[in-house]
Amino acid sequence: MTEEYVDQALIREAGRIIREGGLVAFPTETVYGLGGDALNPSSSKKIYAAKGRPSDNPLIIHIADLSALSSIVREVPESAEKLALRFWPGPLTMIFHKSERVPFETTGGLDTVAVRMPSNRIAQELIRAAGGYVAAPSANRSGRPSPTIAKYVAEDLEGRVEMIIDGGDVEIGLESTILDLTADRPMILRPGYITRQKLEEVLYEVEEDSTILKDDCGQAPKAPGMKYRHYAPRGELTVVKGTEERVVRYINEHCHTWHGNNKKTGVIATDETISLYHVDVCRSVGGRADEETIARELYRVLREFDDEKVEVIYAEAFDDSGIGQAIMNRLLKAAGYRIISV
Repeated sequence: MTEEYVDQALIREAGRIIREGGLVAFPTETVYGLGGDALNPSSSKKIYAAKGRPSDNPLIIHIADLSALSSIVREVPESAEKLALRFWPGPLTMIFHKSERVPFETTGGLDTVAVRMPSNRIAQELIRAAGGYVAAPSANRSGRPSPTIAKYVAEDLEGRVEMIIDGGDVEIGLESTILDLTADRPMILRPGYITRQKLEEVLYEVEEDSTILKDDCGQAPKAPGMKYRHYAPRGELTVVKGTEERVVRYINEHCHTWHGNNKKTGVIATDETISLYHVDVCRSVGGRADEETIARELYRVLREFDDEKVEVIYAEAFDDSGIGQAIMNRLLKAAGYRIISV
């Protein structure tokens, strides 16, 4: 199925499954989501069980029409209306005070609720067919790299969900930006494709959570992905930061040592450096100037290392501004915040 050709019979069946309390994995423009009825406590419990996800890690409610927002939040502030006009449908999640209609099972026990409106047409039509409110974290086992193709959804969740909708490759490849509108000032809790600079074109001032590029394991999870390790490949991942020459030398030397210990090594490189490494498996995520390609390729490369049974992985660091901030946020979480400066 593609956005240009949506199988309406399949969508109707998927919507029925969700309305009756089942789970359906489906594509969005960010990553594949694992969808259940957001207003059904049992469905949210099923999502947590299928993923092996801690039940205090909030789920995002996906809607397809702006009119659906008012019944699941206590109020829609003017700032949200402005942001929705600019960025919805799209990869922006906003956090509101929840209405009584939203069960605590969906919000991880919080009085707040995360909401977004995806731009992917398959996702939109499924949400409408399912009743208008679909809770959907990424469609992977908890802690694993988020899936950007249906193959990896099946690898993690086959037998745990009633249906997987194959919509091909996703467009963006990183989860949505999460913006908390319940704080004194709007605050980014998770960076994504919608950057702080873009948000500040609409709102006068936007703050960032201090843990975006630091270990946040001691923090209470205000939003999905804040507290627990995410995006991790099976191999041990380390991020290396420094000049190109020093990074390449450090990684090659350490991979040579690991190779001598019979460990299969891998490197996340760029188009500019891929030919400089001497390791078992080397993958480029694109040219450094093309951050959108890097974002789209990152999870695919992490999954490919698992396919090739790579045991030790090194990744070049990236600029932590703009979309690069989201890339580094995901890399550092995947690495358990192991970062080496050389």
